[in-house]
Amino acid sequence: MFKKQHTMVGASPGTLVINRDAGDAKIRLIQYTLEQVEEFEIRDAKQLDGLVDPDKVNWIDVQGLDDLRALTELGRIFGLHALTLESVVNIPQRPKIEENDGYQLVIFRGVAPNGGDDLSFRQFSLIIGPHFVLSFQEEVSTLLDVVRRRAQRPKSRVRQQKADYLSYVILDTLVDGLYPILEQLGEQLAILEEEVIDSPTPKLLKRLNKKKNQLLNMRRTLWPLREVIRDMMCEDTSCFGNEVRIYLRDTNDHCVQITDVIEMYREMATGLLNTYLSSVGQRTNEVMKILTIMASIFIPLTFIAGIYGMNFEHMPELQFKWAYPLVWGAMASLVVCMLVFFKKQGWLRDIFKLGASPQKSEKRPDKTDREGEESKPRQ
Repeated sequence: MFKKQHTMVGASPGTLVINRDAGDAKIRLIQYTLEQVEEFEIRDAKQLDGLVDPDKVNWIDVQGLDDLRALTELGRIFGLHALTLESVVNIPQRPKIEENDGYQLVIFRGVAPNGGDDLSFRQFSLIIGPHFVLSFQEEVSTLLDVVRRRAQRPKSRVRQQKADYLSYVILDTLVDGLYPILEQLGEQLAILEEEVIDSPTPKLLKRLNKKKNQLLNMRRTLWPLREVIRDMMCEDTSCFGNEVRIYLRDTNDHCVQITDVIEMYREMATGLLNTYLSSVGQRTNEVMKILTIMASIFIPLTFIAGIYGMNFEHMPELQFKWAYPLVWGAMASLVVCMLVFFKKQGWLRDIFKLGASPQKSEKRPDKTDREGEESKPRQ
């Protein structure tokens, strides 16, 4: 279900919707050149007034979007439009890129594991200027720690480039982080495929629907991001140099590849749902066939018992000495004849199949042997 954090009806443009009880945002400033790098923990956004150096690349990472005072100060220091801050805070936003006076806003969504089989979908916002990058995350996270470590390494490519390359690295890191998640989803779908065939249960149906919804949300997240990356590659975009656009092509290729794999997994999940319904229907048909066989055996016996259970005074068979064993013999012969007929038709095999416990396969086929399965591309 779509649920958006939005302003009240009739509120003025640029109104920020925040949770005042969420606490202060965590702000970190990483400032570097080719020769040196410095890192600061910012407790008050006003400190950035004297720390931001236009001769260096300044990366301000903001974790948490409910600190109104900090957001207001950031908007003042970097000259951000009120609508820019509104787009950053009022989540979720559709992935987009906007050109503003002196900076560029890029909004996209990332995916991260959230314990067990759950996935967390989070919004990331980048504000890219000539000498600064502001990254906004919904909550405290370690997803961008790998970028921070790259910036701290001497002579790394991040240290040799400008702010536009840093923004590319952040975006590329979040996109490449989807590969392990897709591998995990592929393994889970392979396990579900075995369970669908061996033991379809209502609990399994819930798991299948959960995987299908996760893949749908991932597709909704990644599909518009491809348009954003293509816009970032356009020559009219002032914030990205020609060299960075070349790197963005690689990120775009990864995004397209991930989207293709998600589409394949969605089709697989849909196929598993159909297989589940077919398997349940087949088992129901087998149960109904067995019940029909049992009913077919007892219907003629009930007919015979019904005849001799009638209280008529003049029934010749009632006075016959061997009438009782003859009736039993006729009923037993009828049962045997019907069983022989059912066996020739191959219907009795279903009784033993239904009662037999499912046998697990000794070895699960490797996922790379699946038709259409893609090997992991280079990172």
